[in-house]
Amino acid sequence: MKKKWWQEAVVYEIYCKSFCDSNGDGIGDLRGVMSKLSVLRDLGVNCIWFTPIYTSPQVDNGYDVADYRNIDPAYGTIEDFKELLEMAHAMGIRVIMDMVLNHSSDEHPWFIESRKSKDNPYRNYYIWQPPKADGSAPNNWGSYFREGNGSAWEFDETTGEYYLHQYSIKMPDLNWEYEPLRREIYDMLHWWIDLGVDGFRLDVFTRFKKPAGFPDTQKTPDPKLDRNGFVVDGAMCTNVEGIHEILHELYTEVFGPRESMTVGEGAGVSHHNALDYCCASRGEVDMVYHFDLAYRGRYVISNELFRKVQKGWAEVMHHNAWPVQYLSNHDSARQVSCYGCDSAEYRADSAKLLAVLVHTTPGTPFIYQGEEIGMVNVRYDSIEDYNCRYTLGDYHAMVARGIGSEEALNTVAPRSRDNARTPYQWNSDANAGFTTGTPWIKVNPRYSEINLERDLASEDSIFAFYRELTRMRREDPAILDGDLTFLMEDHDRILMYMRRCARQTLLVIANYCGENTAFEIPSELRENQWTRRISNKKNTEPALNGTRALLPWEVEIYELAR
Repeated sequence: MKKKWWQEAVVYEIYCKSFCDSNGDGIGDLRGVMSKLSVLRDLGVNCIWFTPIYTSPQVDNGYDVADYRNIDPAYGTIEDFKELLEMAHAMGIRVIMDMVLNHSSDEHPWFIESRKSKDNPYRNYYIWQPPKADGSAPNNWGSYFREGNGSAWEFDETTGEYYLHQYSIKMPDLNWEYEPLRREIYDMLHWWIDLGVDGFRLDVFTRFKKPAGFPDTQKTPDPKLDRNGFVVDGAMCTNVEGIHEILHELYTEVFGPRESMTVGEGAGVSHHNALDYCCASRGEVDMVYHFDLAYRGRYVISNELFRKVQKGWAEVMHHNAWPVQYLSNHDSARQVSCYGCDSAEYRADSAKLLAVLVHTTPGTPFIYQGEEIGMVNVRYDSIEDYNCRYTLGDYHAMVARGIGSEEALNTVAPRSRDNARTPYQWNSDANAGFTTGTPWIKVNPRYSEINLERDLASEDSIFAFYRELTRMRREDPAILDGDLTFLMEDHDRILMYMRRCARQTLLVIANYCGENTAFEIPSELRENQWTRRISNKKNTEPALNGTRALLPWEVEIYELAR
């Protein structure tokens, strides 16, 4: 069966605010992206995903949308975006947009009207509830950003009711039960597709549906974070009964007829229930951006977990669904710092090993900007230097409970989303070549050591390694079509798996740790002739017989001789 274009894609996520600033105001912009499209083409990327670039007050860096049909002036104009689309398409690069449909900004005209009166035509575009008899919030739901008193409900004096905001007070949740709102959204999506956009990433798409009656959560409060009786419960509005009807209508009204690609950010979706959302016959979403391996707070992936998750998603593929492969994005810390080793000695090796795990397992690989040069976490000295709403909310919640400021900062810094949002490191000039002005957030101090210019000067760079992997994905049928089979499944250091189809067999061997590791080559491999295709270590002998030793973070790909 012929693959869809997005099944053969290598997707590159652009966090525009931190990518490249063309006018010196310290904020990345569309013309900055245009100036670097050739770099992405040379990397082997054929699809870019923009995090939100719509008009926004930037309370949550664009995930608070004030106008769904316009570009924020900080990034450029709608004419700039049209020019970028034309340029990208001419290079064979498709463009997908981040679409935030769970909530909007409180500065969106819809909400400005909604809060004016209970009988306003836009009132039901959002979720309003009367207070309890004692005047308190409708239930005990806590806000993910833990603003104000910690509640997910904000009282509005104009009408004497509360509105729901799972995130910031300034990001009210949209009411998907209301058909006029849905029709507005469908028209807006068609408008972007008419403009030439190739698809959408659907932000927190599993939370559009809210539970009937808005019952209290029974989850035990987190003593370090929750306060005033309000409890943050990730399941309180996730995968609620009725979500599939909403998603199917979205598909039938917009995405299906227009053949527009969709990837849902699937909080609450794993390989266990993925078929409920992304099985092709359901008509909901094409792929799910899951959290089985990567999410804020995880600092290690065991070999056992990696095998379990990859086997689970490989099974999903057998039922006409398609997975996404990634280890970090704009919402997480840097993958080298979390899952590899960001020391000068092993940063490059571990970055290459992680790249192999993403690009040679089944599904569509997503690269987050900076991974291709091995960018790492940052550690600021003061909470004042951080921007992430989760980081600030968690920090102040901890301090309010009596935890010392240094301990609180040490807790939130490693998992902060700001680790991934520092400016792209283009060269060793001031501000890493990102801007001639003052960057909106401080550059990672390691930019003189880690930057694209330095990588491009070396044939053995992380960038060059990524470029080889994207070429293999285009040319090697086993990566796109092959079955996945793990070997040595009881080993806690060595990851070994085959990708095998009728035309080709590839073997991946990775020493997923920072120590030398010796092991016995499985007997079934010794009976065949193998050619080493790629390795992240120089001057090592390819050998698939008897006892083998791999260096720390060493990874190899072999091809079976035919």
